Amino acid sequence: MKILDLLDKKIGRYAVPNLTIYLIAGQSFFYLMYLTGKLERTATYLSADLVMSGEWWRIFTLPFDPPRSGPIFTLFAWYFFYMLGSTLEEYWGTFRYNAYLILGCLITLAASFLVPSYPVTNAFLAGSVFLAFATLFPDYQILLFFVLPVRIKWLALITWLGYAYQLIFGDWASRVMVLSATANYLLFFSGEIRQNLRYGKRQLVKKVVRAPQKAQELSHRCTACGITDKSHPDMDFRYCPKCNGQYGYCRDHIFSHDHVE
Repeated sequence: MKILDLLDKKIGRYAVPNLTIYLIAGQSFFYLMYLTGKLERTATYLSADLVMSGEWWRIFTLPFDPPRSGPIFTLFAWYFFYMLGSTLEEYWGTFRYNAYLILGCLITLAASFLVPSYPVTNAFLAGSVFLAFATLFPDYQILLFFVLPVRIKWLALITWLGYAYQLIFGDWASRVMVLSATANYLLFFSGEIRQNLRYGKRQLVKKVVRAPQKAQELSHRCTACGITDKSHPDMDFRYCPKCNGQYGYCRDHIFSHDHVE
């Protein structure tokens, strides 16, 4: 995206390095607050109704909303998010990674006003980070359940299928959240998606063009005398059903050859 390159030159110095660490630190703080009972679990999710009623801080707490799970899974989720985020930042650069997350937050915030009573978390936003990583590093292997090695592209495929299911069978609010939280992915990878579609179209055209050529190259050969349909274009060739295998014969030998056992 050329616009990002221009913005990087102008305001790239203001980008926050190691943003993933700060996000995990903020989520850890709120998670401890929930565990100790000092905050209600609903304090950090985003709700447009509550924002419009004066709880404006929810706009800023969305990225720091911790996973809604037990301590073990939460620690694993933070480790996984750190691995994904730090790798993306190193690959993209600090500014582009910041822009990816900020754009996702802004789109999610705007979409929340379409479903104002719906409690919005950052789960789908974290999913967009996972999809970006899987697109750039599709063959990266992770140990599923710490045992089974799986290429991350297959987990991404399952994620996309899950999003598609929610788009088709989910309620209106779920559809809005899926679309909004993956919009930053689609914007960042739009060029690559178009390129892949063009490449797939070119490959399909090549296969269609080559198919008649390959058909013309096919040759029938008589197992008994060795003549082919190219050397004797007027000759008929048949396969013998009694031979053990695919053995072809010309018209003169189809009934007068020794069967292959």
